[in-house]
Amino acid sequence: MAALNTSCYCHQISRTSRNVCILSISPCSLYPSSRFYQNSLKIQSFPSLQHTHFSNYAPQRALVSAVAASLQEVLPPALDSTSEPPAIFDGTTRLYISYSCPYAQRTWITRNCKGLQDKIQLVPIDLQNRPAWYKEKVYPANKVPALEHNNEVKGESLDLIRYIDNNFEGPALFPDDPVKKVSAEELLNYIDSFRKAVITFFKADEMSEAAAAFDYIETSLATYNDGPFFLGQFSLVDIAYAPFIERFQPFLLEARQYDITKQRSKLATWIEELNKIGGYIQTKRDPKEHVESYKKRFLVEN
Repeated sequence: MAALNTSCYCHQISRTSRNVCILSISPCSLYPSSRFYQNSLKIQSFPSLQHTHFSNYAPQRALVSAVAASLQEVLPPALDSTSEPPAIFDGTTRLYISYSCPYAQRTWITRNCKGLQDKIQLVPIDLQNRPAWYKEKVYPANKVPALEHNNEVKGESLDLIRYIDNNFEGPALFPDDPVKKVSAEELLNYIDSFRKAVITFFKADEMSEAAAAFDYIETSLATYNDGPFFLGQFSLVDIAYAPFIERFQPFLLEARQYDITKQRSKLATWIEELNKIGGYIQTKRDPKEHVESYKKRFLVEN
């Protein structure tokens, strides 16, 4: 199903590193209580960045506000083993994702925030029942995300968000400032360590590593005073972290009674402001889904 022509202007973002999603939880079972619905219902319009405590953040806020009010897209259903393949390598640029995969979500957010909904076709794959043609004809690694562009298919989420930023029109999502570039690379290199530290807490009662990881995030968010995001202005760094914090926050609160924002005001503000970015909001799922899927994966008893 073709996507509606929409736009979402975010702002400078940083670069990416690796990681893909091999396994995922039921990719296309969106809850009616969320802003998304299964089988291609329209996404609602979302609020733009209307409030901020950062005066220097106003230009970005205005840019996002100009388009976020009309942001709307039709989501196609996930393709499974019974689905016919698209017309592969016909000149159409396609982004293969799973609606549930955090790594794929990074590329989806980047596409949206570049305003590329009418340039890059979204092709969701059901990873629990993936079509054979995906591995055979599209991406031999049989993972998501993958980008079909110029008769080639590329993978690895952090590589792909850099690629989309560098090779397509739309606002630049990586900073020009050399100091911020260094910060961006450091933060992107830290993502795997952050994720592993938090997941350790999923599996055991020991929280010290996870607490230290969230403290690192809090400290990093205090580095720049020209906005509430990692580099001040919204960037690829925020996109890279967003899918994981989106999942970690509700799960830790329910399963471990651990509030990641307690005594971390910068992180709390970051989450609040992130949830005003239309290109990100399009990709969110019901927190209950994240909680239930993590319970199954990490054997947490109800």
